Amino acid sequence: MSDLPALLVVLPILGSLVSLLAGIRWDRSGWYVAAATLSVQVAGAVAFAADGLSGAPGSYAVGDFTIPYGIELLVDGLSATMVVLVAVVALGVLAYARRAGPRSNRFYSTYLLLVTGLTGMSITGDAFNMYVFLEITGLTAYALVASGEGGRSAVAGLKYLLVGTFGASLYLLGVGYAYISTGTLNMADLANELAAVGYASPLVRAAFAFIVVGLFVKVAMFPLHTWQPDAYAGAPDSVSALIASLVSTVSAYALVRIVLTVFTPEFLDAVAFARPLLAATAAVSIVVGSGLAVSQTNIKRMLAYSSVSQFGLVVAALSVTNATALVGLTVHLVGHAVMKGGLFLAAGLVATGVGGRSVADYDGLGSRMPVAAAGFGTLALGMVGVPPAIGFFGKWYIVVGTLEAGAWGLAIVILLSTLLTLAYFARLLERMFFRETPAGAGTGSAADADAAVADGGDGHDAGGDSLADRGVSLGMVAAVLAAALLAVGLGAAVPAYESALAPTVEVLLS
Repeated sequence: MSDLPALLVVLPILGSLVSLLAGIRWDRSGWYVAAATLSVQVAGAVAFAADGLSGAPGSYAVGDFTIPYGIELLVDGLSATMVVLVAVVALGVLAYARRAGPRSNRFYSTYLLLVTGLTGMSITGDAFNMYVFLEITGLTAYALVASGEGGRSAVAGLKYLLVGTFGASLYLLGVGYAYISTGTLNMADLANELAAVGYASPLVRAAFAFIVVGLFVKVAMFPLHTWQPDAYAGAPDSVSALIASLVSTVSAYALVRIVLTVFTPEFLDAVAFARPLLAATAAVSIVVGSGLAVSQTNIKRMLAYSSVSQFGLVVAALSVTNATALVGLTVHLVGHAVMKGGLFLAAGLVATGVGGRSVADYDGLGSRMPVAAAGFGTLALGMVGVPPAIGFFGKWYIVVGTLEAGAWGLAIVILLSTLLTLAYFARLLERMFFRETPAGAGTGSAADADAAVADGGDGHDAGGDSLADRGVSLGMVAAVLAAALLAVGLGAAVPAYESALAPTVEVLLS
């Protein structure tokens, strides 16, 4: 196998260093360095996915050191999916951030380090290296959240730091217990050694509990979600979109990888508390997250609580552990990343264009910013699960998987969550498209802003300022539309993706 898996981790590190050094001589050069780096990263990720999805799962030994003593990188359909997702979403948000900011070279250097951490988490086959990349991801995410202007972002970043460090410490403690029991850190070797030690061992069970709860913090499962609403609401809009779409998504992937590769489905069958822990956390997160989202008036906080519910679906699928549910889990991770990231970008676009960050501010948005409203509406319907968007297919497979496993209670909870999701998005759709524009509100459209950016025009809204003057750019609008189109287009690719993912699912369940 080529060195591509290792290069995918190294490339954004090099880009980060170049961005930081370039800032000494050329201020604001960081965006161009990051754009070039992520463009190459996308190409490499696609090539990596061609290997991961085209045949039986494999691995790469870093430095050709013998596994399990060396560091192993995993090459399969699941890791390939995450690597492509990280690269594509990071590039899309970067296009938005060029105008929306922050714009310093330090920001873009940290941005690329976050991509490094997320990519490393996606492909590592070593439990300790998962912790290393988890910490890189965490530290850079804390810094990005705190990069906004004012004390609100700093406080949100500090809260995220404290809670996130607690979660990472629990994970590391669990890995320590597993190492004491087995003397190895390689995931595949851990699976064999843990089975040899015996699933009844208190150390093995403690390792599972600490690792899972630690990752629950990172995924933001209820009641360990308290960092998320403040972090999403307090961060700059581009940062909110990036961490909402990728950080919890890759953390959820890490949870799936550890549970299925290290502890295996046999552990879940043998240990009485394992499946109930996953299922109960999932059910509570789905219901409470949706309920809290319904009660919010701030758009970004509403979307944050929505994520608590949506990741509950992922854990629900993991708890039943059959092929159908695992396909749904993976499809849902991809769909949620694209749609939730797009929704945060759309919310930022609206806030920039008309100054609206609350539900009430969306009255008449369809006439004031029709492109932004159309993108937001498409993504919202996708999150509800309206076909042909990818959101429908993820939920469909998960529900069918729970029914195949006889988990009728989880299936009912998931269907209930769909109604609650419709409740909090329907009120926004009604305000955007069926209410009059409030008196005195701006009536310029995103299309007007695009024209102003493209040709220097001065199309003004009712308040006398063009949306372009307020900071709306063609790149910001294009990023939102790309997310909406991708959410719909990916739905058509699900059947082919299911076939490509089948070898990986078979290995994970064997």
